[in-house]
Amino acid sequence: MSETQDTQAPDMASSSTTEYLSFRIDENEYSVEIMSVREIRGWTRTTSLPHAPPFVRGVINLRGTVLPVVDLAVRLGLEASEPQDRNVIIVVDVGSRVMGLRVDAVSDILSFSDDQLQPPPDLTSKSRFVRALTILDDRMVRVLDLEAVLPSNEEIAA
Repeated sequence: MSETQDTQAPDMASSSTTEYLSFRIDENEYSVEIMSVREIRGWTRTTSLPHAPPFVRGVINLRGTVLPVVDLAVRLGLEASEPQDRNVIIVVDVGSRVMGLRVDAVSDILSFSDDQLQPPPDLTSKSRFVRALTILDDRMVRVLDLEAVLPSNEEIAA
């Protein structure tokens, strides 16, 4: 039996792929690991919070839980825009943090192997939000590092 397990392990490692949810912000395409996504919701008006950072759009009621919603465009340093009905909220769960990410639209579910991902150039402190880049059908897809993108409770409170 151990021979079977030994021969399967290298095969699984060499063909290992991860699924990502891709979405758009303006003309830019981003993605997050699908295992971090709890659900995708249509745009819901948020309730603003006094003294919240500019990237925190507000909060929504998610089945009795108050859920902070981060405007991902603002968080990534892109131009802010007013929410529209076609926008969506991607509810993500990373560690003990559950938050909504406002994006323009969800695109697709993509699969990449580790060897298809390239590290981003270290150009700015904001590049820490992008974990990797990949090219898919002549378009650049940015893979976000949700640990870095999601603000800590201290950052929201500050």
